[in-house]
Amino acid sequence: MTIPDAAAADRDREHAEIQRALDEAVAGGGGPGIVADLRDGRRAPWFGTAGVADMETGRKRRPGEHFRIGSITKAFTGTVVLQLAAECELTLDDTVAAWLPGVVEEHLGADGRKITIRRLLNHTSGLPDAVPGQETPRPEEPGKRFIYSKVNYNLAGMIVEKATGSTLAKEIERRIARPLHLTGTYLPESDEKLRDPHARHYSKFDEIGQETPIHDVTQIDTSWAGAAGGMISTTSDLHRFLQSLLRGGLLPPAQQKEMFTTVSTEGADWLPNTGYGLGVYAQQLPCGVTLWGGGGSIQGSTSYAMGDRHGTHMLVSNINGDWSDYLKTFTRLSETSFCRPAWATKS
Repeated sequence: MTIPDAAAADRDREHAEIQRALDEAVAGGGGPGIVADLRDGRRAPWFGTAGVADMETGRKRRPGEHFRIGSITKAFTGTVVLQLAAECELTLDDTVAAWLPGVVEEHLGADGRKITIRRLLNHTSGLPDAVPGQETPRPEEPGKRFIYSKVNYNLAGMIVEKATGSTLAKEIERRIARPLHLTGTYLPESDEKLRDPHARHYSKFDEIGQETPIHDVTQIDTSWAGAAGGMISTTSDLHRFLQSLLRGGLLPPAQQKEMFTTVSTEGADWLPNTGYGLGVYAQQLPCGVTLWGGGGSIQGSTSYAMGDRHGTHMLVSNINGDWSDYLKTFTRLSETSFCRPAWATKS
């Protein structure tokens, strides 16, 4: 009989705790189904699920599913912008007015001469968030504070298209998805259908955020999210992308430093204990460990992709619904995965 070593026993207890968190998230009404894909370079990958991919048939969730990644899209958009900066096609100190003359003045009442590309990417432009069907607040003075806004990244996407003469979708495919072999990752341009396999996406909200009965939103138009939140991916693709990003595989050192230089999000009514870079953010867990990556919530889907700064230990998770206390769920998963518990073997 083979007796498992202490490290293997620790790993089994960790995975059991993650599975318990997944089960409890679904049992507590946190969504139809959830997946967690954990990678640690020292150990074999682990994939866990709870709940269902389809509320009608009861089909279970499984590896390889495509899902909408929401604001994790910002990391892809930020990477493309920084690659263009490395190629001297633009600079982060260029103004919005220089690239998109009159756009923010006409549509948002702001002064594009005071808003740089860097301020778009780190959300210090002063531009408010825009939600379909809701009145947009007034802009603030650029550079004063962090205001999380989809507008910033949709403007950045427009600048990419102006600088390249191509679409953002094609630039993401050419610069990121194809080189990294991300076969399940794309920004839809016209076809809004999720590629197979995929979980059904469910929502408790309509397009303007009003609460409704749970309904299927698998095939909806998310073009409004665009460069800020319109992409689709898989857990394995997000692992490959995040690892390359964290390890410097997508950006030269100068641009890598820019991406991971953060501004405080304190007082912005956003995620607590975070600092925002250029498309990615740092999150300090209650145990003191700091993770890097991003999260995203869009109608019918909530996702999370975070790892240590070296890209050696990473967690990607998705809920095929949008009404959970996702911050609580993902924080618990992260604490279990990254905060060494008292019972773990010392090394």
